[in-house]
Amino acid sequence: MSRPTTPWRERLASPLTWHYAGFGVLLVLVIGLSIRLGFDWAATNGHSTDALAGKQVELKTLDLQTAPLRGLNSRIDESHSQIRNFYSKRIPANYSTIAARIGELAVNKGPVRLTRVQYAQGLPGTDLTEILMDAGISGSYPEIMRFVNSLERDQTFFVIRAMSLTGQQGGQVNLRLRVSTWLRPADAEASGLPQASELEAKPSPDGKEGK
Repeated sequence: MSRPTTPWRERLASPLTWHYAGFGVLLVLVIGLSIRLGFDWAATNGHSTDALAGKQVELKTLDLQTAPLRGLNSRIDESHSQIRNFYSKRIPANYSTIAARIGELAVNKGPVRLTRVQYAQGLPGTDLTEILMDAGISGSYPEIMRFVNSLERDQTFFVIRAMSLTGQQGGQVNLRLRVSTWLRPADAEASGLPQASELEAKPSPDGKEGK
C-alpha cells in the first residue's frame, strides 16, 4: 500500500515552482548587477568630470602663458621701425654735422662763446659709437642755461654727462660741459677723431690733463 504524497512535496516537485525559483534567482542577480553597474557608472562619470575639469585648467593656463606671444611679429616690426626712425632723425650723419649743430646752438640759443671744444670717440659698438665732447663755454648765467636746455631738447641726440662752473668774472660765467652723442660705427671711424683714451693723456688748452 503506497504512502500518500504531502502537498508541500507536490509543490516542490512541480515545474512551476522551479520556474518561480529560477525567476527569483535571476531577478536577484539582475538587481545586484544593476546596482553594481550604477556604482561603476557613477565612479566613471565622476572621473570623467574631474579629467575634463583638469584639461580645462591646463588649457586656460596655456592660454595665459601664450598671451604675451600673440602679435609678437607685429611688435618686433614696430620696434624695428621705431629704431630706424630714431636713427634717421636723431643720430647725426657724420662728425661735421655734430660740430655744426653745436655751433648753431651756441649762436642762436645762448648766445654763448665756445672757448674750446675737444672731441673723441669711444670704443666702437655693434650699432653705434659714442662721441664725447669736452667744451669750455662762457656767457651770462641765463645765456648758458638757455644753451644747456637747447642741447637737451635738440633733435640731435645729445646727453649731458657733466657740467661744472669754473669761475665767474664781471657777470660772465665759465662752464665746463661734457656731452655725448653717437654716430654709426663706420661714420665714427671715418671722422678721424682720436680715441677717448688718447685724449685723456693729452693736456687740454687750459693747461689741465684731460679726464
